[in-house]
Amino acid sequence: MGVTSRTASCSCRQLRATCEGDPVRVSICHCLECQKRTGSVFAMQARYPRDAVTVEGGSGMWQRTGESGSTATFHFCPTCSAIVYWDMDALPDFVAVPVGAFADPSFPPPMVSVYENRSHAWVFAAGELPMEHD
Repeated sequence: MGVTSRTASCSCRQLRATCEGDPVRVSICHCLECQKRTGSVFAMQARYPRDAVTVEGGSGMWQRTGESGSTATFHFCPTCSAIVYWDMDALPDFVAVPVGAFADPSFPPPMVSVYENRSHAWVFAAGELPMEHD
């Protein structure tokens, strides 16, 4: 069996990050900054070793220092503005990729949930909602 390869991309597909192998960590973050960054009530990201990620396309960059004191440099498409990956100064050997950018419902589930004290009260009950079929 071969090595898993997944490609994350922006909405217009100009910026892409191809990730080889399985992520070393998949996490959900409920911090308020991730909520603002994603426009959702939490963010889900996958962490890969830097040498397992190949980036294609041009990107704009934006930095933010989090509550932990570390700085992330977000790389986004200059055309459609979608974030495709980011670097973390506290973890220079790794790259984070938003799981939604893979557009892959079979992506591995999260291993950890952080900043749960800022989560919306209903998030962990979402599995109890009725499902609508497409």
